[in-house]
Amino acid sequence: MLKNKTLDKSSSISLRQPDLKGEIKNGLLRSIPIMFGYFPIGFAFGVLAVNAGLGILESVLMSLLVYAGSSQLIAVSLLAGQAGLLAVTLTTFLVNLRHSLMSAALAPHLGNFNIRQLAFFSYELTDETFAVHSLDFKKEENPPPPRVFTINILAHFAWVGYTLLGAWTGSVLTNLEAWGLDYALPAMFIALLILQLENTKRIYVALFSLIFSTLFSLGLGGHWYVIISTVLAASLGLALEKANR
Repeated sequence: MLKNKTLDKSSSISLRQPDLKGEIKNGLLRSIPIMFGYFPIGFAFGVLAVNAGLGILESVLMSLLVYAGSSQLIAVSLLAGQAGLLAVTLTTFLVNLRHSLMSAALAPHLGNFNIRQLAFFSYELTDETFAVHSLDFKKEENPPPPRVFTINILAHFAWVGYTLLGAWTGSVLTNLEAWGLDYALPAMFIALLILQLENTKRIYVALFSLIFSTLFSLGLGGHWYVIISTVLAASLGLALEKANR
């Protein structure tokens, strides 16, 4: 009887191991588009960060510890424009508020994750990994953690690696206009904006945001117009949402 239990235990372990390897391989395949997509933005961030006054180590640590692509690009752009610490902090905070919405959308599918796994998952969540996870989670209620974390970790490693490459290149490359890298930030946000224009309400919010930011940029000094325009446009979106209920 003891021998049978030992055989059952060893057989169950052997059954789990192929599943683990399969999920890791599955996560690797799903992360490939993200890793390719990160290259131009991560590389551009490294170049821009060094040219904004950060060192190579500081740029890499920012990608390793902060890991928020759009906010990192905004931060170095504001630093390059001599913006104050408060303006940088508030702007990046408002930009990153979208992560709370993405987390709320994925949370119902993570019932099989413990508290440490949830904390690590939330730290590794980005716009791109959210897009991949949201498609996967529609197909299964409790996604396997090995596959989920393989996607997140490989994407993070790719972002840090591209930052290092860009920062090293940026230490010898100063003519950004010739390479077009100075347009990486607005190009990325234009693409993200277009993907969000799914209905008339969102188009109105985008137009009002454009109007607010243009008007305030003409009348206000510094970068406060970005924060004020964001708050006003978001308030308008909330009012339109309530009016349609």
